[in-house]
Amino acid sequence: MQTQRIVLASRPVGMPSAEHFRFEATTLEPPAAGQVLLQTRYVSVDPYMRGRMSAAKSYVAPFEVGQPISGGIVAEVVESRNDALPVGSVVVGNLPWQQHSVADGKGLTRIPTDQAPISYFLGLLGMPGLTAYFGLLDICQPQAGETVVVSGAAGAVGMVVGQLAKILGARVVGTAGSDEKVAYLKQLGFDEAINYKTVNLAEALAAAAPNGIDCYFDNVGGAITDAVYNQLNKHARIALCGQISTYNATEAPVGPRPEGKLLKTSSRLQGFIVSDYLSRWPEGVTRLTEWYGQGKLQFEETITEGFGQIPAAFLGLFQGDNTGKAIVKVS
Repeated sequence: MQTQRIVLASRPVGMPSAEHFRFEATTLEPPAAGQVLLQTRYVSVDPYMRGRMSAAKSYVAPFEVGQPISGGIVAEVVESRNDALPVGSVVVGNLPWQQHSVADGKGLTRIPTDQAPISYFLGLLGMPGLTAYFGLLDICQPQAGETVVVSGAAGAVGMVVGQLAKILGARVVGTAGSDEKVAYLKQLGFDEAINYKTVNLAEALAAAAPNGIDCYFDNVGGAITDAVYNQLNKHARIALCGQISTYNATEAPVGPRPEGKLLKTSSRLQGFIVSDYLSRWPEGVTRLTEWYGQGKLQFEETITEGFGQIPAAFLGLFQGDNTGKAIVKVS
């Protein structure tokens, strides 16, 4: 059968644009024994994909020029030669940006359709939610009454981090890039939310966290992180999750050096990748599902419709277009 796919046309230097993506028609063979034909339902676009567009060595292999881009996808089985995945099954996995694809069962997880919207398995109950869960609970380990600061707090990871910290009894401060996002964070129960574009960060953080900062969940880096480090308490814990402020930089950014501040406060800084916790993903999904079912977790999605809009939705991540998880609904 004929289907459409999106390939990496060339490697960007600096901010990527539409010219770095190419739409192609491709032919799929019928599924062989053990395989299934999948129809893509939802496509996840995520900041980490920017790193895979470059050839630089990282924790995951780069995309190949001329080959399909891949990422988190929720798909429906429309033809099956795999007894474990009958027609009608809904699965999530790392799949190519194609309207249809053929896959065996490896790397595909069959998901329930009655616990939450199926797109949530790309967000709250998927990689972003698990990133929040393990980064906060394993690295930050906030205690009741402590102050937790989350950068990129209105993103798919950050909004879950803040709500989990509130469940654990912490005081939570989030930073975001618009007044609308700040208002949304307040709706989620954040104690304070700061529009970093309109304030003096040092003054705003001092007012929002008058007792200092015990835990910092860093999704952004840059000037926000510099300001947070100035207010760390003794034995603060920092989960280094992302640095989206630098992903499109063409030169290494120069800023305050943090080592002295970490030394003086005996703070712990730990970078992590959610795949480090792969063996514990069922634990995380179970607990997040329980909290969601109890009404303790809310989640927001920015849904763009149409397979042809996937590159635009991805590029919008770097303009702050999304609140919560950026998702493309394909079918």
